Amino acid sequence: QVHLVESGGGSVQTGGSLRLSCTASGTIYSPTVMGWYRQAPGKQRELVAAYINRANQNYAESVKGRFFISRDNPRNDKKVDLQMNSLKPEDTAVYKCYAKIRGTDFWGQGTQVTVSS
Repeated sequence: QVHLVESGGGSVQTGGSLRLSCTASGTIYSPTVMGWYRQAPGKQRELVAAYINRANQNYAESVKGRFFISRDNPRNDKKVDLQMNSLKPEDTAVYKCYAKIRGTDFWGQGTQVTVSS
């Protein structure tokens, strides 16, 4: 059974940084896509960043230039990281890892990110 295990998150002040990590376990297959979504209270879930390959990453407009997704560990192609810089209160949300493996979508349980002003 595939599991996405997330780490990182927490509480920071405006302008601070956090790093999220997510590792897929329970599969021998490398995910075709890995990324992060977030959902704030009362808002719809939105894509934050997705890593398709080294030349193709997608970012929400609101995080471009501040967040950076990476998946470049040659020893673990089932791991994705999200470096979040210059955090703002509007970045506060539950962040969930996402992976597409052999056409099936998998989700992590989510990790809380809280940015205080």
